[in-house]
Amino acid sequence: MPDLLTTPLHARHKEQNARMVAFAGWDMPVQYVGIIAEHKHTRSKASIFDICHMGEFLLEGKAARQSLEKITTHNLKSLTPGRCAYGFLLNPEGGVLDDLIVYCLREDQYMLVVNGACTDSDFAWIRARLPKEVSFKDISEQTAKIDLQGPKAYLVLENVLGHDFRSLKYFNFTHTEFQGGPLLVSRTGYTGELGYEFYVDADRASALWDKLLSDERVLPAGLGARDTLRLEMGYPLYGQDLDTRHTPVEAGYQALLTSEADYVGKDNALRVRERLVGLEISGRQSARHHNKMFLPSGREVGVVTSGSFAPSLGHAIALAFVAADVAEEENFLIDTGRTKLSAVRANTPFYKQGTARIKL
Repeated sequence: MPDLLTTPLHARHKEQNARMVAFAGWDMPVQYVGIIAEHKHTRSKASIFDICHMGEFLLEGKAARQSLEKITTHNLKSLTPGRCAYGFLLNPEGGVLDDLIVYCLREDQYMLVVNGACTDSDFAWIRARLPKEVSFKDISEQTAKIDLQGPKAYLVLENVLGHDFRSLKYFNFTHTEFQGGPLLVSRTGYTGELGYEFYVDADRASALWDKLLSDERVLPAGLGARDTLRLEMGYPLYGQDLDTRHTPVEAGYQALLTSEADYVGKDNALRVRERLVGLEISGRQSARHHNKMFLPSGREVGVVTSGSFAPSLGHAIALAFVAADVAEEENFLIDTGRTKLSAVRANTPFYKQGTARIKL
């Protein structure tokens, strides 16, 4: 088995007695004091997450926008400097190769942030479809990413950096400095709470981590809480709720497909055979990835993609792909292998008190 990769913050996790697990080829913290405690702290105060395993690419040149809009689903004509957008990288069949955020640094320069497990394949896919005159670099190794998430995040940020960030809007970013070097601060996140994502040189990641933790409102949180937080919001996890077999429309993202460019997979991106639906389950017992879905009549109609106990709600929730013709059904059964759980279709987000979009 190949050695696991480590982030620039690996020593900090060891010092803080984190429980480490293998994730996408990386040795990552799944929890520090406990998933539920870290989840609730994020919902009420602020937590920091090591997201250095994500991949970052830098694309620049006169033909940067015209080239990129033929590869991703993003509407780059409306993406101006200082703004970022969520979208997809598709295969010719319309299936999702990855979901990613594109940052417009300048009119001719973009940063792409991709999932860690897809970094190498994404880079090769994109590079093969760019003209030679467009510069395309993988800057993942020298770039660290730390997320600060929670309703107190803006107060923490102002305290530790000494600047007023209240005017920074959702899915906008700004450039500042930290310890004499550049720091990109983005008002984005994966928890549903007010939050910021930081991109900093890898050699200054530990110093930024320590600085954020110096605020008594901040605690570290692991991948476990990150997963329960994102699931309560109905946010998809690539490899489970998004994959190469399903289109963005099947996953509920038709509203994002506004680009007029002829990007890879566009002809098939509207294909719908299944729908991703939200499910609520009474009690604490959770459904798991790959559990089969049935109608009360006994007809098998789909499969669970993500499932967990929801700490903010007090019961279990799940996402599942089901046949399109039954996506509006109210009641389902989930076969866990040991029992059958009753599930009721629910609109997402499951948790509706998130602060991500509040105006400061």
